[in-house]
Amino acid sequence: MNTNNPSNVFGLLLPEIGRAVSDAGYETPTPIQEQSIPALLEGRDMIGCAQTGTGKTAAFTLPILQLLVKNKKHPISRKPKVLILAPTRELAAQIRDSVDKYGKHTQISHTVIFGGVGQNPQVKALKRGVHVLVATPGRLIDLISQKHIDLTSVEIFVLDEADRMLDMGFIHDIKRVIAKLPKKRQSLFYSATMEPKVVELARTLVDNPVYVTITPNEPTVDRIDQKVMFVAKGDKDKLIIDLLRSEKMNRVMVFVQMKHVANKVAGKLEAVGITAAAIHGNKSQGARTAALADFKAGRVRVLVATDIAARGIDVDNVSHVINYELPNEPETYIHRIGRTARAGSDGDAISFCCAPERNYLRAIENLLKTTIPTDLKHTLHCEASMNATGADAKPAPKAQRGRGRTPSRSNGPRKQSYGTRQRRGRRG
Repeated sequence: MNTNNPSNVFGLLLPEIGRAVSDAGYETPTPIQEQSIPALLEGRDMIGCAQTGTGKTAAFTLPILQLLVKNKKHPISRKPKVLILAPTRELAAQIRDSVDKYGKHTQISHTVIFGGVGQNPQVKALKRGVHVLVATPGRLIDLISQKHIDLTSVEIFVLDEADRMLDMGFIHDIKRVIAKLPKKRQSLFYSATMEPKVVELARTLVDNPVYVTITPNEPTVDRIDQKVMFVAKGDKDKLIIDLLRSEKMNRVMVFVQMKHVANKVAGKLEAVGITAAAIHGNKSQGARTAALADFKAGRVRVLVATDIAARGIDVDNVSHVINYELPNEPETYIHRIGRTARAGSDGDAISFCCAPERNYLRAIENLLKTTIPTDLKHTLHCEASMNATGADAKPAPKAQRGRGRTPSRSNGPRKQSYGTRQRRGRRG
């Protein structure tokens, strides 16, 4: 780390924090860190449009730790100085880990609270007093109502992944939390998108903010080899097993839309000797934590996840992303495949597409402004899925699902636009 270079914002950090950054192996700040750290150190409010994988957590954690160190205030029982609100348990845990990593040479205390586990250890930590509290909305509201948390001393408030908060129905909890915060505070607001409802919420939180917008999709997607495999719906299990058996896939994330599908796919893989674990909202927190730890440690080769459960999960060296089911929102596709090709590495993304998903694929390609190359050579290729239009190209109404025939496979030719790399790019 070059702390003598004035253009490197890491040089603005206190030695004990800079040392932790150096220990983590970081030398060059990411764009969001470059743009955020100076403003946050000045106490400015911020609205950031950025996704997981941009270095966002360090961008707000580092200046927060510095401000706390400089204040030299001791923690007060039940009264945190910093509140960081995250939509999911996994993201909250990862933020806690970042606070721990970057603050390891300081005396800053912290804890994380979320549901799915017993509250007694959390209550004890709060009673001792912490500088930084990382929380999910439900458990936070619960412990506030039990008088275990008092937010009147909060000096810095961070709302992370606000768009996902709204998608998950947390708007009323967020408003209840905001009502309990001091009027005078530093507020940081982050979202991957800036839809009208997100902007409306942001305006209630910040005062004369600095705006930072980071769009990591193009440089990330640029390093991802994408392809689509047209397949009959009933052949998806065989296709994913064939792929995982034949191709060199070291660490694979598989995305599905529904919880029961995640369980089914993981079970099918385990049954043929491919180590896999499922992660979704119906899993206990202990099971979710264990599955993620096993995946990170390499004890499990495949992590099958729903989008909500995977939100905020940041795992290094994911070699492949497989879309077992295409997302119904094209932006989610970019978020999914961005789990590979991180930190300058290349990656692969494979998408299965059956006939009822054909319009989903068209929407994704419209967003990318390019055609995703098709693998026409795999043995389960399905012409009916590839050429589906009209009613055949979208999911059937719920009452009719399961009644129609599965399209048959065919290996006929198709006029295809080929390319080696793409240049652009409440379930679970």
